[in-house]
Amino acid sequence: MGIVIGIDVGISTTKIVGIKNGKVSAPISITAADPITSLFGAFGKYLHDNDIDLKDVEQVMLTGVGAAYIDQSIYGLPTAKSQEFIADGLGARFESKLDHTIVVSMGTGTSFVKCDGNDMRHIGGIGVGGGTLAGLARIMLNTSDIKQVATMAKHGNIRNIDLTIGDISAIPVPGLTMDTTASNFANAQSDASKEDIAAGLIHMVLQSIGSAAWLASIGSDIRDFVLIGNLSLLPQCKEVFPALESLYHIRFHIPKYSQYCTAIGAALDYTINKK
Repeated sequence: MGIVIGIDVGISTTKIVGIKNGKVSAPISITAADPITSLFGAFGKYLHDNDIDLKDVEQVMLTGVGAAYIDQSIYGLPTAKSQEFIADGLGARFESKLDHTIVVSMGTGTSFVKCDGNDMRHIGGIGVGGGTLAGLARIMLNTSDIKQVATMAKHGNIRNIDLTIGDISAIPVPGLTMDTTASNFANAQSDASKEDIAAGLIHMVLQSIGSAAWLASIGSDIRDFVLIGNLSLLPQCKEVFPALESLYHIRFHIPKYSQYCTAIGAALDYTINKK
């Protein structure tokens, strides 16, 4: 059996992994001006960096919004497409070892995929995600570089931006701690520092995603959530999601290759289903 390559094609960023004998091999990502350039750049770099010959590739599996732009085989290799939500579920399950969970795919927006064994279905989503963070940062901080925003946020004080329960109530509210966020940005002043604004933006986006994920689980017994996508790499995840875990009595998991789970799932769609 040769290597199966999974490729998550975004509009500008492509993520690629190889799976052979049930193991993930050296995932990489490439950013370019368009999905075609990004795809072929990532594929060529992956083969070169891992010393893989075309004859060693058994199958190429494409997924992601940019996959719609690809109608031909990749370098003459057997090429097929995996439905993105199925790829999300397969990759998250493989990486987290959880099969009763909701996968929270934090991309430009955020989608929720409910996994119950082999039953994986898209149950909804929200229009808040990395695109929201980049767009608001572009307007408010003159940058759309999320890594730069995250670095700025490390030096910000979220108490200068958000209003907490303790700010509006003299006594605890049942089920809520005094430092629970009551309103994002409600405490922001016109002279707020860029660092404080950056902290506020990241907290607002991550809190919105985490709370929406919990709401999506109501009516089920699911208490575990797997976070995937580039936003899962933000250092602020280690602050925001543990607080939501305590608030909602749930668990968030960020697997090792969280940003590559969709590409991993695309490859698994072939290795598991041979389709």
